[in-house]
Amino acid sequence: MRVYSNQVLVAALACLVLGGCETSTKLGDLISLSKTEEATASVPETPAPGAPATTGSVTVAAPSGPASGSGLLGSDPNDDLSLGKKHFRAGNYGLAERHFRRAVELHPNDAESWIGLAASYDRLRRFELADRAYRQAIEIIGPTPEVLNNQGYSYMLRGDYVRARTTLRAAQSQDPDSPFIKNNLELLEKSARTRKGIQ
Repeated sequence: MRVYSNQVLVAALACLVLGGCETSTKLGDLISLSKTEEATASVPETPAPGAPATTGSVTVAAPSGPASGSGLLGSDPNDDLSLGKKHFRAGNYGLAERHFRRAVELHPNDAESWIGLAASYDRLRRFELADRAYRQAIEIIGPTPEVLNNQGYSYMLRGDYVRARTTLRAAQSQDPDSPFIKNNLELLEKSARTRKGIQ
């Protein structure tokens, strides 16, 4: 028995040293990599092939409007906001969701993190959670063109073209020159005409 427990102890220590252990997240719905692997993971900066660039879902700069909770959030390439953006652009929406969720847990008044979390939930087709995250962002910065654009895209993903059109028109009335909003309106009209949903 003593030999067996020593073997288990050695295996556990080796796992910790190598940094390859996996642990469950709080919600138990995702398997997470160790902190060492997350910090050293190489994620491409370009969007995944075929990923639509029209949503404007995860912005590089903070959304317009009142200041989001922390001015320094996102300045470190290894903080959760930055990692969430990298994973989102790479099409790793589960990892993006996890990092954005951590960012909002640490900085609950950061609208950019809430918008990223909502966009990640959209891509994971967890629309009820996306709606909650959009509501949080609106409580912080109001119904900005960025938030309305993303909500409109969310409604398109669900096939709710009426709400998508109303929301995107509201976004366009605030920012008529936005290429993101314009592209989403064009995508909406094309989807409505062809009766094909968007992926």
